[in-house]
Amino acid sequence: MLPGRARNGRSVQVPRILGIRTAWNTVGDGEFFCPGCGGDRNYQRLTGRRRFTVVGVPVLPRGATGPVVECSGCRRHYGADVLDHPTTTRFSAMLRDAVHTVALAVLAAGGCARPSLETAACAVRSAGFDDCTEDQLHALVEALAADTGRVAGEPCGASLAIELHEALDPLAPHLAPTGREAILLQGARTALADGPYTAAERDVLATVGAALTICSDDVTRLLAAARTPS
Repeated sequence: MLPGRARNGRSVQVPRILGIRTAWNTVGDGEFFCPGCGGDRNYQRLTGRRRFTVVGVPVLPRGATGPVVECSGCRRHYGADVLDHPTTTRFSAMLRDAVHTVALAVLAAGGCARPSLETAACAVRSAGFDDCTEDQLHALVEALAADTGRVAGEPCGASLAIELHEALDPLAPHLAPTGREAILLQGARTALADGPYTAAERDVLATVGAALTICSDDVTRLLAAARTPS
């Protein structure tokens, strides 16, 4: 309806003669992070067909539209690429697993001295593994060594590099630069807890930096900064 004026000056509603109407069809649903609501919400994935209308009556098809994602909270429509962003729950799990994987990789490279185990366990607990202990990490590192035949002090092997990339590659695009740097610095502090970096620890941390899309110059800067007490 369009606003208009009657002869007596009163406002009246004039029917919209021409327009486009979209009939939506639900083709899927799930949970996503809604950028409008700023949190996890349910969604419906919709496709639509547009029709040309005359006085509100559909008369001619105007083709398909969509797909779009409709938030169940704010009812806004978003492009399908919004589903590429992890939910808050998924993001927390990805971050927790990334910190845990980096801690194990650094410990495997530098050995499991008690100060390093304590630093690593503290980082892993802060990331969400509330019940993580030094003994658990030590046991995992020994199990990894038995499974792969890797000896502490060796450079980062192909299997370890693959594990780091599997944990960090999906996470990196969703982290701000400071977040990516924080993960690297946590690994660096674990390595430094029992003394200066070993060559194997530097190799692991360089792999972590590459997986987090941190350039080599910044990796060098951050590894140096980790040696400076805060």
